[in-house]
Amino acid sequence: MSRLLVMPSIDIKDGKTVRIVKGIPELGCDDYGDDPVEMAMIWRAENAKCIHVVDFDDALNYSHKNFDLIEDMCNSVVIPVEVGGGINSYEDAKILLGLGVFRVVIGTMTHNNPKEFAKIVEDVGPKKVAAALDVVDGYLAIKGRRSVTNIPAIEHALKLKEYGVERIIVTDVNKNGTLSGPNLELSKSVADATGVKVTHSGGVGGFKDLMKVTEYQKDNIDSVIVGRALYENRFSCQKIWRVAESGIFN
Repeated sequence: MSRLLVMPSIDIKDGKTVRIVKGIPELGCDDYGDDPVEMAMIWRAENAKCIHVVDFDDALNYSHKNFDLIEDMCNSVVIPVEVGGGINSYEDAKILLGLGVFRVVIGTMTHNNPKEFAKIVEDVGPKKVAAALDVVDGYLAIKGRRSVTNIPAIEHALKLKEYGVERIIVTDVNKNGTLSGPNLELSKSVADATGVKVTHSGGVGGFKDLMKVTEYQKDNIDSVIVGRALYENRFSCQKIWRVAESGIFN
């Protein structure tokens, strides 16, 4: 069995790295530093193989003000950077890929404009696109997780497969940013129904939770996105790494 890919998450709002509870700023938005580019370099120094970025300014206000920052992040690390948040058109996806983004993560557009989404997948290839499946109580959430549809998550996941998707990022919104444990059965149900690769997101609070994810690798869950637990040093080895590397950027 191949190793589980652990992707640190960098959430950007107003040019800063933040932790946003359940993906909704009103529920909590802690500042984790002024420089997301430096944060990306820290995660790379701590041996990250891929970085997951969410642009909340774009997701909530369709503002492209962080695009220069995202380009700097891509140029500052030698590992793939995937970016989601506010990608509403073919043009948005092409611009981000042109900035050096390895893979775009698209959510709301898969529901609101599936033909445009399918066009992106066909044009750039499924390796360059992941579909974000945000779920609240079993139903698809869209518009920055502010709106919950009446569409069952599994039903939408099957549509995503029809559009040519080969990777779905599954997030139980009620678990995201809470450190309360991952809803792996949700991710497994999506993987079982579609047969596509699944990246699990949400709820990982420490090493034990991460080990739980590895138990589901046989079920096509080959990667996991971790945010708050990393920033709050919930893994015992992190403090050691940071003491050793404290001067790396000086």
